[in-house]
Parts: sequence; C-alpha cells; structure tokens
Amino acid sequence: MPRHVLTVVSADVDTTTGVGAVWLVWYPKFPWAREHTALLEWYDEQWEYVGGGSGTVNDPPDVDVIELCGGGCALSLTRCLDAPRSVDTAPRIHCVEVHLGPDVGQILFGNRRIDAPEQRKLIAAWMSPHASRSARPVIVALGHDGTELSRIGPYDTLDTYTWARLAEES
Repeated sequence: MPRHVLTVVSADVDTTTGVGAVWLVWYPKFPWAREHTALLEWYDEQWEYVGGGSGTVNDPPDVDVIELCGGGCALSLTRCLDAPRSVDTAPRIHCVEVHLGPDVGQILFGNRRIDAPEQRKLIAAWMSPHASRSARPVIVALGHDGTELSRIGPYDTLDTYTWARLAEES
C-alpha cells in the first residue's frame, strides 16, 4: 500500500517468548488519521493475530526523555491447550507505545536492547504469566553515549527524569 494510506510506525518481536506487536497508522498526516496496534503470537508454527485496538493518533507534543503513550493486552493462544476455564490462568501478551526524546539513543526493555528509531517512537511487546498481569519490564532510556538518562519501573507511569524535574519545581 502507498505510505499515504498506511504506515508501519514500529514493530517489535520478543523471540524468547514468541510474541510481537505492530503499530500502524492509517492515513498519516491527514486529520482523520487512525492508529491500530496488533498483538501477535507464534503459535502452531505461524504468527497468529491475538488482538489489538484502534483509536485516534496520540502524539504528545514534546517528550523530554521517555513517555509511555498507550498499549494493550490480549490472552495468549496457549490457553487453548489448557483445561477449561484457563482464561483465569492464561498468560497475557502486552505491548506499550514509547515516545522518546532527542537525547535517547537506545532503550533497555527488560533484558532487551532496542535502538531509538528516527521517528522517536516505538512499540515493545512482552508476555507475562497470569500472576503478574500488570507488571511491565523495567524501561531504561540510554543516551547516545550509553549513560542512563531515565527509567520507568514495572508499575510506574512517570519516569525518574520527570519525577526529579517535578521535585525541583515544587
């Protein structure tokens, strides 16, 4: 498809758990642009779509270091192999949209290192067991020289850089 109709903003695959996410924008640069996030799982020797969501394009104005701007979750297809009512105990496939400031060269997403893309936004996917549904891997923003600029913990909504700036202002 032509780029003025559909653009892949970012895609991520966690090969250790066999999950992935794709972030698409329909009609970018148009007022009616819509974004869609697709969650995928490697299942039965092929990639399967397990869920996703759509909405209006969410572009924060200026990101200092790192900002989380959305995400999603779906049940793993492995629940099909388990006993009835496995929905309660099935692993979850998650993704998060990450916007980056100009000084970020890479992020550490859990134990994975991801280069900062030119457009300064990316999607990251992971799988979690049922017991830790809302736990996200720690995200660390690294400068171009490899120094840590900021981090966001598994349950945090703001990064350490933003918390420090807010503390200075008060």
